[in-house]
Amino acid sequence: MSAARKDRKPWPMKWIVLAIALFVPVYTFLTLHYRRPGPAFRPYQDMRDRADVSRLLRAGYQRVAVEARRPADPTAASGLATSPAPGGLPEELRATLVESPLLPLTIGSVSAAPEAVSGIDYQVELTYTLADNKRQLSGAHLYERRGEVVIVADFERLGGDLLSRTREGAARLTIPPGALKPGTYRVTLVGERESRTWTLRVR
Repeated sequence: MSAARKDRKPWPMKWIVLAIALFVPVYTFLTLHYRRPGPAFRPYQDMRDRADVSRLLRAGYQRVAVEARRPADPTAASGLATSPAPGGLPEELRATLVESPLLPLTIGSVSAAPEAVSGIDYQVELTYTLADNKRQLSGAHLYERRGEVVIVADFERLGGDLLSRTREGAARLTIPPGALKPGTYRVTLVGERESRTWTLRVR
């Protein structure tokens, strides 16, 4: 080893600290100012969503994102006449989606108005039972085609050792204005083993 390398002194610590102190604020500013707005790019999920949209359009479906929340004060079940329906997604819709969503095991009671106005939110309250304690509500979607409406409450698996306190739950779904045009629809709220269905008139 040469004498020059042996005699080389390390950088003084103050210059390293100064470099870090200058770099961090500049990096933070550039990241916040120029990053893409909205949620971060999730390659698998974003590509799956694009494929779903394309396949649904080709099959004639309209998909609408529906707000889904766990209500703090669930309302009592209304007099809406709902009927039990077979569980699972309709065959054509199931075959169209790239990946089938996680469904509740059964849909219990449903509280919703039998009529709606196209330009106003339409709310649906439901109770459900899950197959296990490893799922939680993550959102909902509405699929409409030729007067048939399928509402899917989406669930996601809890990671690690996390468990929900109970398999029974309630949700409040809010369908946005304009999602359904005026007309009469057959609505099905889907569960894995048992669904609920009713007739909705939109003015």
